[in-house]
Amino acid sequence: MTGLISILAAGLLLGLIALFGLSFMDRAKKGGKGGKRTKSRDAIIKDASKKLAQNPRDYRALLAIGDVYYQEETWDLAYSTYQALIELANPRSTAEEFTINQRCGVAAIKLNQFNEAHKALSAAMVIDADDFEVNYNLGALEFQRKNYEKAIQHFQRAKLKDPEHAATLRGLGHSLFKIKKYKEALSFIRRAIDLAPDDKESLYTLAECYYEANQTEQAMKIFSHLRPDPVMGPSACLFSGTINMDQRQPEKAIEDFEIGLRHQNIKPDVLIELKYQLATVYLEQREIGKAVALLRDVQDLDPSYKDVGSLIGRYQELNTNRNLQIYLMAPQADFIALCRKIVMGYYQKAKVKITNIAVNKNEWADILAEISTPKWSEVVMFRFNRGQGAVGELVVRDFHSHIKEVNAGKGICVTPGNFSDEAKHYTEARLIDLISKDKLAAILNNVDARAAKAAIAAGKKAS
Repeated sequence: MTGLISILAAGLLLGLIALFGLSFMDRAKKGGKGGKRTKSRDAIIKDASKKLAQNPRDYRALLAIGDVYYQEETWDLAYSTYQALIELANPRSTAEEFTINQRCGVAAIKLNQFNEAHKALSAAMVIDADDFEVNYNLGALEFQRKNYEKAIQHFQRAKLKDPEHAATLRGLGHSLFKIKKYKEALSFIRRAIDLAPDDKESLYTLAECYYEANQTEQAMKIFSHLRPDPVMGPSACLFSGTINMDQRQPEKAIEDFEIGLRHQNIKPDVLIELKYQLATVYLEQREIGKAVALLRDVQDLDPSYKDVGSLIGRYQELNTNRNLQIYLMAPQADFIALCRKIVMGYYQKAKVKITNIAVNKNEWADILAEISTPKWSEVVMFRFNRGQGAVGELVVRDFHSHIKEVNAGKGICVTPGNFSDEAKHYTEARLIDLISKDKLAAILNNVDARAAKAAIAAGKKAS
């Protein structure tokens, strides 16, 4: 889930600024620390320009023209003006010093110059550590820097000044979420959503909080609600589908992932994970063809993604060999039926009588058979291992013990994987044949035809 939780983090700062706006704007327009305008805009510009033409470092002229640019939200000119004021060594009041640094910081944020913004706002905070706008904006900047503890401190100070400011509550909740204080985050994010119901990103994070707090039902309600959303929908589908997979509800998981993939403009990391997870569910449901097609899509997007390369290598053969699918993945009854076919057709022109079948969970099946050919007769024990890993000496030793217990004269040990060197060495002086992956694949390709011939031959002899 960790990768999933981090998908939306990069855009939070812009969300804090763009979604709710910076509250200082309304206050500034009403006449904040910068003071009321007493002249028209054109008169101020004309007067300031005249003074600056004579002295580009005229402090009062820069202050006047900076105020105009700031009020008009001409951020590039406002920033350069206040930056010039900061660099001037003119004597100034504490209130002016505060306003210059605060406004320089705000303009810098608007221009995405976040380091300069942090520097200017930090200077303003030295003068007034409790100012709402300074603390709110520093909180947003610290969040962007992933300094979540510092962000929380700033947002908490801002909240003391304005307890119902949606963006502050949002930032505080998201910061608490980032440091895994999910229950504390819940209350702030819920309140932020009450104040700004259209904030789908916070709604998504609220669902994550519920999930991490083990309130899965509430989380699923939100994720299901967000599935159609054009922005948050793909991520919500991914999370919802993953939860359904964990709860062993594959049909619901498939529905979630398929809805997610029907969206347009899906983020690349979400798109890859949706396809990968859907392929995983299809493999569990033995829909090998669909799974392999999705895994190839993932490989095209990112050749090194997780274990997609090994999965394709393992399952693309299954996609073309129905019997191999049954051998590895089918329910036990189908697996045993296939093993019986292999035994019936293993020896050509032989009469076969199966006398016993023993199953060890889903690990292997032992089939004991009496084999009669025109040249010899023998009791043979077959062991069919289902795991694809290497079969070691201990398994072969166990098989040999069973052969002796039932007085069989020979053993055939089959695996869809390989045998270790120790296992091969152990069977060199014993009547045990080892059938590994390649030989098994050949047998499975022809098992139906062989079994049919054996059944026909047995029927003719019986008649």
